[in-house]
Amino acid sequence: MRVGIHLVDFRFPGGPPSMAATLAGVGRAADEAGISNVSLMDHYFPLPMRGPADGPMLEGYTALGFLAAHNQTAELQLMVTGVTYRHPGLLAKIVSTLDVLSGGRAALGLGAAWFEREHLALGVPYPPVAERFERLEETLQIVRQMWSGDDGPFEGRHYRLAETLNSPQPLQRPHPPIMIGGGGEKKTLRLVARYADACNLFASPRAGGPAAVEAKLAVLRGHCEREGTDYDRIRKTVLYAAPLELGAADGERFAEEMTGYLAVGVTEVHLVPPPGDPVPFVADVGEHVMPHLAGR
Repeated sequence: MRVGIHLVDFRFPGGPPSMAATLAGVGRAADEAGISNVSLMDHYFPLPMRGPADGPMLEGYTALGFLAAHNQTAELQLMVTGVTYRHPGLLAKIVSTLDVLSGGRAALGLGAAWFEREHLALGVPYPPVAERFERLEETLQIVRQMWSGDDGPFEGRHYRLAETLNSPQPLQRPHPPIMIGGGGEKKTLRLVARYADACNLFASPRAGGPAAVEAKLAVLRGHCEREGTDYDRIRKTVLYAAPLELGAADGERFAEEMTGYLAVGVTEVHLVPPPGDPVPFVADVGEHVMPHLAGR
C-alpha cells in the first residue's frame, strides 16, 4: 500500500519564519520514509475546524514548487484544487510547470469547491453547486486537451479558450495523473469514471470504515461500466480522517486496520500530521508504519 502525507495545518513552531525550513524538512523526511505522495490542502483560509480564518495558509502550488526542490521521490499534488480557484487554462499551465520542474512528479487533484467564506472574502466568484460541477467537467476537458497537444480552441458553456497552447508539455505522458476528490455518487464518481486516473474518499471508522468505502467503489464501478472505462486502472485512494498516534504498537495496529481497505481495492492512504511540527510525524510513519505495510 502506498502512503501519502497530507499537510493541512501550517501553524508551525516558530511561525512564518520557520515555514520554509519546516517544509524542506518534510520533503527530506518523506524521501527517507519512503512516502509516495506529499499533498497540501488547497484553500485561501484555514478551515473552521482547523483554526481561525486569520491563521496561516500557504498558497498551494507555490508551496509545491518549493517542496519539489526539497524532495526527490514523492508525487506532488494539492488535495484537492477547487475548480473555482484558478482559471482552467492557467491551472493546466501551473501543473505542467510543476511536472517539468519536479522531474515528472506532479498530479492534479480537482474538486467542485465548497468553502464559501474564502471566496467572498477575496472576491472570487462562488456560483451555485450545479454550476460548479458544470465548471468542473469543463475544466477536466480543458486540461486534458491542453495536455494532448491539441492547441485548438475550446468552446464550453462557462469557458472559452481561443488557443489551448501549452509549452512545455508535462513530462508525464499522456499527462499527469488526475485525481477527483469526493464521494458524490451521481456527479463526482461519474466524473471520475469519465475523466480521472484516481479517486479520493474518506476513511474513518466513525463513517463506516472499509464497508462505506466499498459501497462508494461499487458505485464507481457502475459508472465505469456505463462509461466504458477500465475500473481497475483507476487508483483508489483514501484520506485517513481519524487522529493517529504512531508509536511502535500503533503502527502495527494501523497497518492491520488498512488491510480492510486493501481488501476492497484501496491502494493508497493519505495521513494527516497533527498540529505542530510535521517532520517528526513523517519520520514516525517511516519507522513505525511503512515496515508493516511493506508487501501488503
